[in-house]
Amino acid sequence: MNANAHAAIGVFDSGLGGLSVLRAIREVLPAEDLLYLADSGYAPYGDRDEAFIVARSMAMCDFLVRQGAKAIVVACNTATVVAARQLRERFNVPIVAMEPAIKPAVELTRSKVVGVLATSRTVASPAVATLVERHGQGVDIRLQACPGLVTQVEKGDLDGPHTRELLAQYLAPLREAGADTLVLGCTHYPFLLPVIQEMVGPSVTIVESAAAVAREVVRRTAHLRHPLHGQRDGETRFFTTADVADARLRMSALWDSVADVQPVPMAT
Repeated sequence: MNANAHAAIGVFDSGLGGLSVLRAIREVLPAEDLLYLADSGYAPYGDRDEAFIVARSMAMCDFLVRQGAKAIVVACNTATVVAARQLRERFNVPIVAMEPAIKPAVELTRSKVVGVLATSRTVASPAVATLVERHGQGVDIRLQACPGLVTQVEKGDLDGPHTRELLAQYLAPLREAGADTLVLGCTHYPFLLPVIQEMVGPSVTIVESAAAVAREVVRRTAHLRHPLHGQRDGETRFFTTADVADARLRMSALWDSVADVQPVPMAT
């Protein structure tokens, strides 16, 4: 048995969006202990410069490694496209990152028009340009930056007037272009799925990456599986760089239950 098998899997995001990925991991690895770190004190990442995103991603991984994480999941598309390479160079644990689900969307589209909703930084990244070039032959892939949506999810405003106004603004050009498949290219956006589906109608297929990331976590940590796999329920611990009471309230609204949220100094 690997000496690290009893250790937890660490997951981090710029804020609360990565809870959508955490849920998918919990479903496929019920016996594993999980650590979730929300950098809400510095959210959102999507409109910040590259140096800032790399520095925060390094700090998040540093903290999780100090907590004993045996693997780290970058549950943030922006952190992935900006910092994943540097993280893998620095840290000696498996690092599972994510990317917008452009490939499966291309396979699903009938109209040959795919819309990608993401943060400004993700939309502008060379990594996404490479995905479009690699998988987009014969398909019109429309990249739509969505400033403000992460902030709305962080506030817990999933279907209020301003959230709906922003979504209507960002979905309009994609609908006009004839997109029949939408990619949720930010881990915060799955929490807006009911409203997005309502706005675009049942004929539009919506895809995101959480399940695929969870499968990759299973594959990359197979040699680190908890020895009581199948015989225990793993513990989930939550951390935040924001106000703890506020984080507990907002996480509880997005997660089935939150036993405790622990503070992490913003300087981490």
